[in-house]
Amino acid sequence: MDLSVNVGYFGPHISDQHNLIKKLDQLGVSCIWTAEAYGYDAITPLAYFSAITKNIELGSGIMQIPSRTPAMTAMSAVTLDKLSNGRFRLGLGVSGPQVVEGWHGVPYGKPLLKTREYIEVVKKILERKEPLEFQGEYYTLPNKNEETTGLGKPLKLIEKPLRKDIPIYLAAIGPKNIELAAELADGWLPFMYSPYIGDKIFNKYLEKGFLKSSIKNKSNIFNIVATVFAKICSENEVDEYLIPARSMYTLYVGGMGAKDKNFYFNLMCDYGYEEEAHQIQSLFLSGKKLEAEKIFPNKLLDDLTMVGSKNSILDKLEVWKSSNVTELSVTFPLDLETIAFIKENI
Repeated sequence: MDLSVNVGYFGPHISDQHNLIKKLDQLGVSCIWTAEAYGYDAITPLAYFSAITKNIELGSGIMQIPSRTPAMTAMSAVTLDKLSNGRFRLGLGVSGPQVVEGWHGVPYGKPLLKTREYIEVVKKILERKEPLEFQGEYYTLPNKNEETTGLGKPLKLIEKPLRKDIPIYLAAIGPKNIELAAELADGWLPFMYSPYIGDKIFNKYLEKGFLKSSIKNKSNIFNIVATVFAKICSENEVDEYLIPARSMYTLYVGGMGAKDKNFYFNLMCDYGYEEEAHQIQSLFLSGKKLEAEKIFPNKLLDDLTMVGSKNSILDKLEVWKSSNVTELSVTFPLDLETIAFIKENI
């Protein structure tokens, strides 16, 4: 099992912490992941991190599919991979309707089909076998519809990529999305993955995807990267350090998606907390966010995190190591002592 870190949407906030980033690099942390919503972007911080490190890989976790054309994403991936001497991981995701239509101003559409077409176009660009031509429902290249000049022509990436097989990761939580990740991507970025019950829930979706893949025994090389809140602390400090995790999970279960279309809500129900999930969603959507947080089950919160004494973290680490997860990604707070301890024992 590998160990990475996830700085989420806040890459620029730690840009001044040169020593922390360099120490993570020296520790042998496998990757540093960034994210984007409707604030800082995921790519710019990675360019900065690539300049002050030598070994750590650089992952976009995730770049939003609706915010960039497939060609722009491929160009950014090739550029970052070249700048970092082959250390870039391309993490993609469709985001949600609120962000896609409210922020980017484009129709949400059919996320599965859009993602499939997007990945196919990106791969064609990276392969650079021939000038790009693609006919799909969402992406048509060259585009010669009635609103265009008709002058578009098939083009090929000017520069040869340092790597044609830049690894592609897909953020997914719905059954069909997970299946698609297993089929088309090199790795999966789940959220709220429980090492105690997650395998039982997700395996059937992954296996369907692996069977559709053109790669034999793909499950043996597929990377599953689960984000986890981790912090070594005393028993008296546990509740305090769990506040960010409780707040984040409540946000996703209660308000990340429409009331009748929220995969995180569905996942919490699958974990056996259907009654609590309904209560959290009802309170959250009515504006009672703090009350919703108080209802989030302590047992589930404990299952999803590694916050506490070294012994408790070691016990949980054994559970993670026996799961299908192949990489743990530690998120805030980025505590060097905790990261070094987990790295030593992973």
